[in-house]
Amino acid sequence: MQLLGRLEIKSKQKIVEFLNQEHVGRICSIDKNGFPQIIPMNFIILNDAIYMHSHTRGEKLENIKSNNKVGFEVDRELEFLPSYFTHPTDASQADTLYISVVIKGIGIIVSDKNEKTLALNGLMEKYQPEGNYEKLTPDMEVVNEVAIIKITPQTMRGKYKIGQHVNKDARSQLAKKILDRNSPTSKETLRIMGFEIIENGVKMVNEPNW
Repeated sequence: MQLLGRLEIKSKQKIVEFLNQEHVGRICSIDKNGFPQIIPMNFIILNDAIYMHSHTRGEKLENIKSNNKVGFEVDRELEFLPSYFTHPTDASQADTLYISVVIKGIGIIVSDKNEKTLALNGLMEKYQPEGNYEKLTPDMEVVNEVAIIKITPQTMRGKYKIGQHVNKDARSQLAKKILDRNSPTSKETLRIMGFEIIENGVKMVNEPNW
């Protein structure tokens, strides 16, 4: 339980920042046969709610109309840690640095045109920040041509493992190994872990305490 506590994101601001950075989340609804249906979706968080756009017909919409209790999950794998970081031959020592958020909430299909327009414009701002598009208004026909799913969270929990689960010396050693392995994600992982790359290795500049 002590380890789980150290992995929990306690800052709501950090959770919201993470959600704003990520492009794909997974909505889980319950189908007519009682099975969970999980679908990856683009999304945005606005006014403490999750919004997604969809075709006006589909199984997930029918699921939500029948059972409005839904789940939503977003995760990012930061860095795979090969087993030899810890032990020369024991494969069970492999690990992963990650960030994840799991939401349980109430899902609805938004009918209010103003709220639909707010969500659609928010999605465009998130996914096309460079602009070059016409902002929508509630009277545009396109607003009627899409469905907007809204999830109001009842619980929202985040977990992260970015080195805070070990002491500073072990964290620095781990950062050096990540730098030496030089994976495609290593530089961004080190930044999130609170390290700066210097001439002869890495230096901790921020304490990863969320």
